[in-house]
Amino acid sequence: MIRQFELVENVKAYDPAADEDAINRAYVFSMQAHGAQTRASGDPYFTHPLEVAGILTRYKLDSASIVTALLHDTLEDTDATEADIRRQFGDEIAQLVDGVTKLSKLELQSSRTKQAENFRKLVLAMSRDIRVLLVKLADRLHNMRTLNFVPDPEKRTRIARETMDIYAPLAERIGMNDIKDELEDLAFAELNPDARESIIRRQGFLRDAGSNLVGRVLDELRRVFAEENLDVAVFGREKRPYSVWRKMQRQRVGFEQLSDIMAFRVVVSSIADCYRTLGIIHGRYPVVPGRFKDYISTPKPNGYRSLHTAVLGPENQRIEVQIRTREMHDIAERGVAAHWQFKQTEGSGVVSSAYWQAEGRQYRWLQELLEIIETAAGPEEFLEHTRLEMFSDQVFCFSPKGDVYALPRGATTVDFAYGVHTDLGDHCVGAKVNGRLVPLRTQLQNGDQVEILTSKNQTPAPEWEQFVISGKAKSCIRRYLRTEQRGQYAKLGRQIVEKAFKRHDEALDEAALNVVLKEFHADDLDDLYTQVGQGVHTGRDIVHALHPKAEARQEKETSLFGLTRRRKKNSAKPSEHSVPISGLKQGVAVHLAKCCYPLPGDRIVGIVTTGKGVTVHTIDCLTLEAFADSPERWLDVAWDTDEGEDTRQVARINVTVLNEPGALGDLATVIAASGGNISNLKMTNRNPDFFDMDVDIEVDDTRQLNTIIAALRGTESVNDVKRARS
Repeated sequence: MIRQFELVENVKAYDPAADEDAINRAYVFSMQAHGAQTRASGDPYFTHPLEVAGILTRYKLDSASIVTALLHDTLEDTDATEADIRRQFGDEIAQLVDGVTKLSKLELQSSRTKQAENFRKLVLAMSRDIRVLLVKLADRLHNMRTLNFVPDPEKRTRIARETMDIYAPLAERIGMNDIKDELEDLAFAELNPDARESIIRRQGFLRDAGSNLVGRVLDELRRVFAEENLDVAVFGREKRPYSVWRKMQRQRVGFEQLSDIMAFRVVVSSIADCYRTLGIIHGRYPVVPGRFKDYISTPKPNGYRSLHTAVLGPENQRIEVQIRTREMHDIAERGVAAHWQFKQTEGSGVVSSAYWQAEGRQYRWLQELLEIIETAAGPEEFLEHTRLEMFSDQVFCFSPKGDVYALPRGATTVDFAYGVHTDLGDHCVGAKVNGRLVPLRTQLQNGDQVEILTSKNQTPAPEWEQFVISGKAKSCIRRYLRTEQRGQYAKLGRQIVEKAFKRHDEALDEAALNVVLKEFHADDLDDLYTQVGQGVHTGRDIVHALHPKAEARQEKETSLFGLTRRRKKNSAKPSEHSVPISGLKQGVAVHLAKCCYPLPGDRIVGIVTTGKGVTVHTIDCLTLEAFADSPERWLDVAWDTDEGEDTRQVARINVTVLNEPGALGDLATVIAASGGNISNLKMTNRNPDFFDMDVDIEVDDTRQLNTIIAALRGTESVNDVKRARS
């Protein structure tokens, strides 16, 4: 365990202007606050914040970060309060400590929800000051180093999985690659110990069989550079077990098929020397195709810059080589912490909190996480989207102006559009990749230039959610669909309420409805109508809340005149009618299934869907198989139509017509002659000979639909026609 004076000396060694008094006071405050507390290992609890502070000194963090590390658990695990810390150490330290606190006392619904909510708060805190994340990563690193002392296996697994999914990608995103690599390997040891041990044994075997192969390769590389009079530093290392295992999984090969398990770094003086070194290596050794990457001209989002190549190197060994300057190497190892050191060196030695806050704001991915917080429906959806957003494997694409955008591998043109701006994604109708028009679902490759085509009338389509993979795109699409769906429910709910009031011979007074909002746990009238449209409440419930006597009068009329209801014939469109179904409570939301398009004359069944009311299917609909084990959700319903009443509904047919002039005209003429009305038509397939299409037709019942189908089958330009079924 590092001692107090050693901690202060370590900080003063790289930051002579460090606040020594604050570090000493934080040491004493934390030690007294934690008192006799112990960790799972049996060590005094105070050893943990001290080790966290020690980790941060390796990265030469400022004294405020060191003080925060010493205090980071006092709010959660001791009697100390934020006011105590603010009084003794000031506002800056108090805010940092509050941002790092684990927030484990939150009363949430589940451990997963709790994890998501904690992470949401962490994102908000680190967006204000990136030091929050630096301290949090050091905290997680020390916890992972001592994970074996946690007695509960399930808890160890949960912590390791959280580390792999959240904290290692976060460390990579701010360039803390040393911490990222160690976190991944420690988590791998818990999650898959057998695989890790197997890789370590094989690495040991190769090491023994090769008799210091790494050393011999290093000697030859140094000799090659010396012959070229190039001043370089060359380092070599074996890849970590998790890195090897991940490559095996990604390439779907066994360990014996991996030949590039060694990585070598060449550190030079200038960018010009980087490219000169690359030329020397490529001139001496055969290049492995497709393995060259230039992160100097196109840096990674976290600021990482380097040249990567793979060659068949000394002793015919396949090796990876990374070439960078000394400054690039420092940033590659210590990320944002290296930026701070350069800032301190350039200035007076004192770095303000405003600098760290600016460091947090400069990360584009962090801003995208904040946007996801605003658009996600809840903490669990936010966690899902942020995991997608933090993919480590990326592609780099260019806008027409030459701006670079990093996206998860497998991203599509729609992901790119949302990556540029939410409005661009919402209104995209097409895309050009490298000047060629492509489908929106086209996956992008490194170096693609992407131009997004837009229309002010375009809105996100539900099918986009099936192929986009970035967290931001999924979040924005879901937000729009939720808003759109809510609007539809509100419109339906208003219609239900209006008809319920009319049925009870009462006038709908929206001002009066505001009085009963609290009774229905609704925020406003729109929310109340939405709940009715979803089937949470019925129109009858709303009427009864305002006019209890009207409900009693309705029941009396029902007993006197029976169940017969007079209807007025009108010529309104089907969307303006309530669905004519009997066997349901009055006012319940009813929807005709879009998988089978039931019509009057079909045998039907109702399925209760939480939040959506009742969905009506034909009795032979294949979708009903999904509800076979839920008989309590089935309702016995029937069509409720009067002779002469207009009850037109929409039916769908699948039609194949000849690809010749007049074919569509013949189709429309036959349907119109049989009394049908085409409400929608969609081409599903097109080739030189035939068109396949889905045609939605307004009809009275199955008898009329069958008449239309028979007439179409007798039409010369129609090759095939059938009723649509899922």
